[in-house]
Amino acid sequence: MNSLSTLIDTPPTTTTPPTPDFAAIKTRQRAAWSSGDYAVVGTTLQIVGESLCEAVDLHAGARVLDVAAGNGNASLAAARRWGEVVSTDYVPELLARGRERATAERLPITFQEADVEALPFDDGRFDVVLSTFGVMFAPNPRRSAAEMLRVCRSGGRIGLANWTPDGFIGQLFKTIGKHVPPPAGIESPALWGTTARIDELFAAQASHIRAEPRHFVFRYRSPAHWLEVFRSWYGPVLKAFAALEPAAQARLEADLMALMGRYNRAEDGTMVAPSEYLEIVVTKR
Repeated sequence: MNSLSTLIDTPPTTTTPPTPDFAAIKTRQRAAWSSGDYAVVGTTLQIVGESLCEAVDLHAGARVLDVAAGNGNASLAAARRWGEVVSTDYVPELLARGRERATAERLPITFQEADVEALPFDDGRFDVVLSTFGVMFAPNPRRSAAEMLRVCRSGGRIGLANWTPDGFIGQLFKTIGKHVPPPAGIESPALWGTTARIDELFAAQASHIRAEPRHFVFRYRSPAHWLEVFRSWYGPVLKAFAALEPAAQARLEADLMALMGRYNRAEDGTMVAPSEYLEIVVTKR
């Protein structure tokens, strides 16, 4: 916060925004993603990891890194295609869920705790770097993109699946932000779902970028069932409700149900809600 003298001496139009405390923000993020059990939601998104591995044309034997891997959707998809996969996240509870899945399917994946903003790998080590709805939530996008580019070899590919601002999940986070404001100085994760942000972060080191809008369809027993699952197991929603008093919780719930009403295309009481995401393939120069 600015001191009183700064407020007096410096015109408001020239005040430099405070630098976000990324370490503190990541500590809170870890707590959010460790709460509940993201795998309950994450496993429903498996088809996105499969599609992304096809988009990057993943070949057998490719050295693959999955960053902010969550419970391992893209990791498992790459291993099914005989890639040599390293699955990373900075939340050990999520890696444990991915490890359980890999063991059950007898897939040889290396799981390693790592922060996408400081990857513990040599330059150019990987042929393919992936992230499905993961890296977009890291608080320092420029640092995250730089690290993915650094560990990807020349001619290698970076494959991303990121929620768009206008899609259902992008609007979910916008709605939550109205009730529980994000930390000062942190940009919306949904900007990763725009071609402008992808060009800003990757174009300088890319020989080619392809970005295509896709849709993942959330299917639940009812809108109320979707809210119950997300409120119980999806860390950001769970934490948002926990931060509010009962009356404010009721207002957030009403806004989320109204949001669902705009996106749900089912007419039989169930929930069928398409959510747009951007599928991106960056070929490193």
